[in-house]
Amino acid sequence: MNTTFKNFRFAGRAIQLVWGTSRSLTISLCLVTIVNGLLPAVIAYVGKLIVDQVILASTSKAIQDQNTAFFFVAVEAFVIILFSASQKFANILQSLLRVTLGQKVNVLILEKALTLELLFFEDSEFYDKMTQARTQASTRPLSLINRIFSLVQSSITIITFSGLLFQYSYSAVLILILATIPAFIAETRFSEHAFRLFRWRAPETRQQHYLETLIAREDHAKEVKLFQLGPMLLERYRSIFDRLYFEDRNLTIKKGLWGYSLGTISTLAFYGAYGWMVLEAIHGTITLGEMTMYLLLFRQGQSTFASALTSIGGMYEDNLYLANLYEFLELPMPKAIGNQIAGTSNIGIEFKSVSFAYPGNSNPVLSNISFILKPGEKLAIVGENGSGKTTLIKLLTRLYEPTSGEIFLDSVNLKDWNLEALHKRIGVIFQNFVQYQFTVGENIGVGDIENLDNSLKWMEASEKGMAKPFIDAMSDTYQTQLGKWFKGGQELSGGQWQKIALSRAFMREKADILVLDEPTSAMDAEAEMNIFNHFRKLTQNQMVILISHRFSTVRMADQIMVLSKGEIIEHGSHENLLSINGRYAHLFRLQAEGYK
Repeated sequence: MNTTFKNFRFAGRAIQLVWGTSRSLTISLCLVTIVNGLLPAVIAYVGKLIVDQVILASTSKAIQDQNTAFFFVAVEAFVIILFSASQKFANILQSLLRVTLGQKVNVLILEKALTLELLFFEDSEFYDKMTQARTQASTRPLSLINRIFSLVQSSITIITFSGLLFQYSYSAVLILILATIPAFIAETRFSEHAFRLFRWRAPETRQQHYLETLIAREDHAKEVKLFQLGPMLLERYRSIFDRLYFEDRNLTIKKGLWGYSLGTISTLAFYGAYGWMVLEAIHGTITLGEMTMYLLLFRQGQSTFASALTSIGGMYEDNLYLANLYEFLELPMPKAIGNQIAGTSNIGIEFKSVSFAYPGNSNPVLSNISFILKPGEKLAIVGENGSGKTTLIKLLTRLYEPTSGEIFLDSVNLKDWNLEALHKRIGVIFQNFVQYQFTVGENIGVGDIENLDNSLKWMEASEKGMAKPFIDAMSDTYQTQLGKWFKGGQELSGGQWQKIALSRAFMREKADILVLDEPTSAMDAEAEMNIFNHFRKLTQNQMVILISHRFSTVRMADQIMVLSKGEIIEHGSHENLLSINGRYAHLFRLQAEGYK
């Protein structure tokens, strides 16, 4: 029982959320709720007056009694019209709140996602939490508020009904209450079971979405068709659905059978009370108008009380989902970052015994990495896939934090740097850079958000990145829509996309550190050589870290670092490493043989 009440703890936070979204809409909805709670009792009482007045007028034949009966009819018509308008107004208010609140909660989720460290996005459990938070939590706060208001409305109605029913019998009120409790218990039980299913099946839901993406997205279509993967993917999709449907079907059947069985108890209770009141009216204990009113009160009271308990059960379910939302929103924030915006000396980059392992994994990705890169120097990193090359870059850019050791930039520990100031000093092209479904200019402009719409900067950066010739050949040049997601979009070749990404890095004119992770892997050898000859001239005063598998490019660096299984096994210039005749020399000669 304590667990049940504990799961209502988010009601207050949901109210604060709605209040913060729109105070005027919340106050209006509150006032309308009170009106909607009072009017049903007024309608029932006026109905009793009509019946009694009709009986009186039929006996007395007096015009005044007939006019009074018509007056009561007019009053009831007015109250019902007012009630209908009030209900319609409540629906309008709820619709407006639904839109604004859904937007607010989705923004909260996205804002939270922006604050989290990269490691969260590489964790499947995090994706489950975010998927669950976004799936229903954007609508659940308003659902909870609507149920709270519905409960308030039902409570007001029940209080006014009970006041009228007490005139007849205290036992009638007790029967009314007891007859609806079993349905509430069943509703709560099945709500919790449904939520558990929702949480357990989050990975399966993501699998379904992924399979839909593979089958229906244009960037996957060619492989799906050529490798004839369609039937296999569709069969997996159906298999997941069948498994989830089996669980849903069993829950739906159980809920339906229990609901019918317990609903029958309520029906029998009503007709028992109905027979009791008919007997009372036959014996003259109550008038026909009072019998009509009490029956109406009992029927509507039973329905209202059931609605109140359903609201409580729904609130319980909404709180379970909101617990999921706030569990996501309360994920730990990144560690505090410093306020340093400039270095204390012009030393460059220094790694001191840096190691990194993923949380929960004892095997380090990088181990005891130490090196210095001075201003204007070029460092090439080579090594087999999985040797830790990209991880090293993520540590330099503070996307990851070292497990041990320290990283310095101009004699200041990275932990002490202001993150925004640090990132402005670094231009990065990752191997899996983003191909934004934006215009050409915006694809380049995202490299410097402050100059996102600066067309002059676009042209300067694209010229440095050697993308300008093919951009100028496009009909809409920098306004050309890229990608196939939106109308009129144009697709680029892999090499052209890489030149766009390279141009993006050059948007950061103030960056004195350039990081290129396999920036020309989609280009031919001649194009790559031209780009790097051009690139070296443009970056004479900048520190450059280059990751590449092509040794014709790597040999141009001042330093070459060979990584294997997360450790530095060789470090020096091209000539030094060849003279050592180690791993680098072996790979260089092996690749050179391929060009003969």
